[in-house]
Amino acid sequence: MSVTEEGKLFTPTFVMGWFANLFQFLVFYFLITTMALYAIKEFQASEVEAGFASSSIVIGAVFSRFFSGYIIDRFGRRKIVLISVLVTTIACALYLPIESLPLLYANRFLHGVGYAFAATAIMAMVQELIPASRRSEGTGYLALGTTVSAALGPALALFVLGTFDYDMLFIVVLATSVISLIAGVFMYFKTSDPEPSGEPAKFSFKSIMNPKIIPIGIFILLICFAYSGVIAYINAFAEERDLITGAGLFFIAYAVSMFVMRSFLGKLQDRRGDNVVIYFGLFFFVISLAILSFATSNWHVVLSGVIAGLGYGTLMPAVQSIAVGVVDKTEFGTAFSTLFLFVDLGFGFGPIILGAVSAAIGFGPMYAALAGVGVIAGIFYLFTHARTDRAKNGFVKHPEPVALVS
Repeated sequence: MSVTEEGKLFTPTFVMGWFANLFQFLVFYFLITTMALYAIKEFQASEVEAGFASSSIVIGAVFSRFFSGYIIDRFGRRKIVLISVLVTTIACALYLPIESLPLLYANRFLHGVGYAFAATAIMAMVQELIPASRRSEGTGYLALGTTVSAALGPALALFVLGTFDYDMLFIVVLATSVISLIAGVFMYFKTSDPEPSGEPAKFSFKSIMNPKIIPIGIFILLICFAYSGVIAYINAFAEERDLITGAGLFFIAYAVSMFVMRSFLGKLQDRRGDNVVIYFGLFFFVISLAILSFATSNWHVVLSGVIAGLGYGTLMPAVQSIAVGVVDKTEFGTAFSTLFLFVDLGFGFGPIILGAVSAAIGFGPMYAALAGVGVIAGIFYLFTHARTDRAKNGFVKHPEPVALVS
């Protein structure tokens, strides 16, 4: 017999999904910040080769986004979660015996493919566990896992390397992936896939890029492009202005402020609509970049981190909630794959373009220009999603949560 835990958010399956998502992203952040130096030390890689060793996981992820949503929706999230998390675990195990740079590239690409499928399928599955009337609140809690991993992953990885070596880091990475796999197995047995509505969809452009997600996808692409300037260059900016201490505390301040506000903002989005939360996030996002543009003291950088938590930390989960709110539950896979394709494009091309921009005009003017990009994103939102009933009025009835197997 199956039951639906209507209205209840923190079910055991939701919690296990949260941990599965957290540990997938922890593994990503453990390695994305350490892989370039590993390639240099272990394989005498050049700076370009080292950069490719770090970014090839993103290349694998972007490649997968073009068809992962269709496969997840077509063949069922439960199977894809299990298979993809198993693939990422195998990739994590393969880091230990690799003895050449080409094999490292190949394994990073494989890891990226598994990671993209796993992250998309886990989020699609967990979204079905969230009561429709608490969609934004639940999405906010789910997004906290990503925030925590982004704040703690690099620091923990550097601690392991400082205390031990890369072999120990790869053991920690494997153990973390195994925990995610255990959580995935739990979810497999405790959930069921939604019943298909009509004939199975054929692979098409809509399978790659869901048209309903494109407007909010363009919005988040602009936001991620602007925020990539923080992710990629805050350390170089801090070294130039002698603000290393502030840069070290930036992401901790970001995580704390997002954590404190997340529950309130998620409930507000459910009750009052998307607009009030998006405009709140945009305001603080632009302010955080403006503060960075003229920062001359460590406390300026920390303050920017606190405000960024209210800005970008608000916008990303809010946009995820919007994405699942404009599609049927049978399209959650393509909704997330489309959304994250735009996210990947913003974070992927942003550092490349902004590297040239910062070299030409400096970091301060670059952050001021990125604040302008945030304003442009807000204007685009004003003329697209902001005009919908959901954005103005709050919760719109959505398909009920997935049935839990008792």
